[in-house]
Amino acid sequence: MTVTIFCLWLCSICCDTVGQIAFKYAAISPKNRKNWYFWLDLLNNYWLWIGVLSYGIGFLFWIAFLTLLPLSQAILLGSANIISVMLVGRLLFKEQLTPYRIIGVGLITAGVVLVGVG
Repeated sequence: MTVTIFCLWLCSICCDTVGQIAFKYAAISPKNRKNWYFWLDLLNNYWLWIGVLSYGIGFLFWIAFLTLLPLSQAILLGSANIISVMLVGRLLFKEQLTPYRIIGVGLITAGVVLVGVG
């Protein structure tokens, strides 16, 4: 894996992770959860727009990444976002890491490493 490919991959993963975390903050912040007021509060929430912007930037990194790798390899490397989102979710939201989740992340990590090396 070249330095360019690695940097594009890392930027894509970071943007995806920031987007997911921002969407989570947006989803839990509105106080009013009745009917359409929730959606109004959500549309006025800056976390939602941080997530949208992050996804937009991540999309550009992902497209650049796809130009340099076969799709079958890129999609497997892209699954590293599952790992990063889970770890950041644990740190920020105190989400549980059950033994099955830890085993799953270990298997995903092993797969990403094998695809990256190969």
